Amino acid sequence: MSKQDPKLLLQPAPLLRQGMTTPAAMRDVWLALLPATAAALWYFGLAALLVLVASIAGSVLTEWAFTPKERRAITLRDNSAALTGLLLGLTLPPALPLWMAFVGGAVAIGIGKLIWGGLGANIFNPALVGRAFLLATFPIAMTSWTVQQGPAEFFTVHASNLTAPFMQAPVMDTLSAATPLGQMKFEQSATPLWDLLIGNTAGSIGETSALLLLLGGIYLFLRRDLDWRIPVGIFASAALFSAILYGVDAERYPSALFTLLSGGMLLGALFMATDPVTSPVTPKGAWVFAIGVGFLVVLIRVFGGFPEGMMYAILLMNAATPLIDRWTQPRVFGRNKGGSA
Repeated sequence: MSKQDPKLLLQPAPLLRQGMTTPAAMRDVWLALLPATAAALWYFGLAALLVLVASIAGSVLTEWAFTPKERRAITLRDNSAALTGLLLGLTLPPALPLWMAFVGGAVAIGIGKLIWGGLGANIFNPALVGRAFLLATFPIAMTSWTVQQGPAEFFTVHASNLTAPFMQAPVMDTLSAATPLGQMKFEQSATPLWDLLIGNTAGSIGETSALLLLLGGIYLFLRRDLDWRIPVGIFASAALFSAILYGVDAERYPSALFTLLSGGMLLGALFMATDPVTSPVTPKGAWVFAIGVGFLVVLIRVFGGFPEGMMYAILLMNAATPLIDRWTQPRVFGRNKGGSA
């Protein structure tokens, strides 16, 4: 065959190209979150929408401010900053002061992403970094919950939402709701599973409907945007640990179904733990990571000081991800386990 033969094409790897790109993957996650976000607006109204907008604004503006001019258009176009803001906003209380949500978004991008080198270089999930900062800095505001008001009160905005930045403590006297996890931990009172499924409970904005979060996760699985091993491993390990505790004392500990459907379990397992940047890349590593998250979230919920533990469980396993990847690397073809030929 002649070197001038036009049918002979020489080109570098990768030779197999797929249509999936970073903006497309981010867009898929946005679409997957839309049903649960719509349910949040149905239950919590304009207050929840303002918190989400403030969180997204903090993320996007921080990305824009600290990204070199020549890269701003590309960086902002991939929608990763806006998605980080949305995910953070879904973990926040509906009555949180808007300036706190904005600061949380700025911290999520600044400390959770840009300081590590930008998209693809961060170790921890940026949205959870922002939430951890807010919880450590403003614990009262971050653990105060509103009663769901429904669409009839859509335009209600809480006084705490409009608190001036750093000038006064947010007014939280109108907040009297308890989350299902709080009721279970401190009162040993389990919320009906149907209420957890449809989202008829108090809690963070994104905890509105387990059913809609599951539908979003199924969409991401069908689009191949997540590693199915991670949510399956989290659910299996959390359910097993919960079932063991429930068998020991059913009056004190929650059932496996309650554990899976309550709090931030589904939002975290389907949309945050599956972040490809902060989770292991090997199949074995994904199982180790997932089992660790599932075990830790139940351990923290039951024996820790906070009713919820999903955030800490994911962040702790994010820290272990580099070691997990190193330990679970498959053997290179032609070499033994020691690395020699």
